[in-house]
Amino acid sequence: MLRTEICDLFDIKHPIIQGGMAHVATAELVAAVSEAGGLGIIGAGAAPADWMRDQIKRTREMTDKPFGANILLISPYAKDIIEVVLEEKVAVVTTGAGNPGPFIPAFKEAGIKVMPVVASVALARRLERAGVDAFVAEGMESGGEIGQISTLPLVPQVIDAVKVPVVAAGGFADGRGLAAALALGAAGVQLGTRFVCAEECVAHADYKQAIINASDRSTAVTGLSTGYPMRALENKLTREYHEREKSGVSIEEMMEFGVGKVRAGLIEGDLEYGTLLAGQISGMIKDIKPVKAIIEDMVSGAEAEIARLAKMIEGR
Repeated sequence: MLRTEICDLFDIKHPIIQGGMAHVATAELVAAVSEAGGLGIIGAGAAPADWMRDQIKRTREMTDKPFGANILLISPYAKDIIEVVLEEKVAVVTTGAGNPGPFIPAFKEAGIKVMPVVASVALARRLERAGVDAFVAEGMESGGEIGQISTLPLVPQVIDAVKVPVVAAGGFADGRGLAAALALGAAGVQLGTRFVCAEECVAHADYKQAIINASDRSTAVTGLSTGYPMRALENKLTREYHEREKSGVSIEEMMEFGVGKVRAGLIEGDLEYGTLLAGQISGMIKDIKPVKAIIEDMVSGAEAEIARLAKMIEGR
């Protein structure tokens, strides 16, 4: 059985983390991932604090295993969400879209493990000094908001720069990916798009099917002019977004046009004018199945791949 330092750090069976995807990383998915031996993460997105408190309560009703919460630091409710997480003493906090440094002492005092999502070596170095427990190094292959460096060069550079465990994210969907991440020195992987196509995920059926129908070139990046680039499945919305960017409209209008359409795509299933967040790994996802099967297939696939590679060593 594969076991890495994050298994011990978070008290989980498998080195697999579920991404804190806004709107779809709800109690149903989170509890299923944790029950299956991974680490489920509630995705706060731009939801209010009461929503987060309810999701924590519901998750605890469905599992007694550790789970976490993802806090989007640019959310207008971020500080309120942080207060809820501190009060509820969630096991792990992941953060994105901002600097969690000022909040780390409070998390640590509450006994909460902190694992920021980073897209650069510089941010990882700064946050390690602030006392984080681990990192998610996320490459630009991922769905949603992205950085500027792809996973393969980013992950080993972050690993070399810090002393705490690093989880790889962006482009992982099967056992080969997990084995590759471990070979890079990562302590595990974080999955987003693959878990969207889980039976327990509340994402709209049409959105899931759009991922299954995707090819290797089906995603597009929008929002480069706003400073918040986002990867999603290409549709009428992304094409119109690109045209608006060329025309020089305001950043505020662009943000509302893109980010404001996320729920329409993920929950309401608007395939033409909804934002269909998805990573480049979409082209590899061909089915919808239970979380337990996704995790077990990934772990067994990684073990088989590692065994195959071991046979290549001279004398084995």
